[in-house]
Amino acid sequence: MKFETVMENLQTIVEEMESGDLPLDDLIGRYEEGMKLVKISRDKLAQAEQKIEVLTRTQTNELTSKIPTSSESDDDQKKTGDVSLF
Repeated sequence: MKFETVMENLQTIVEEMESGDLPLDDLIGRYEEGMKLVKISRDKLAQAEQKIEVLTRTQTNELTSKIPTSSESDDDQKKTGDVSLF
């Protein structure tokens, strides 16, 4: 189930519960269903957060591996004869 669908279902449950029209047994059933949806949404958010962390670490490692160290930069200058002021 998509995260957006879970959130829409939760919103519907909240509206039904707030209406005051549900008998107690139905209210408890809707509450239980809502709690299951909350768990699903938390799990989906945690998975998304983990993916973002992995992507960020991967990007950061790729970027830092492409930045030459000062000694590499000096070696490149010696090979090409170029001098950089910045």
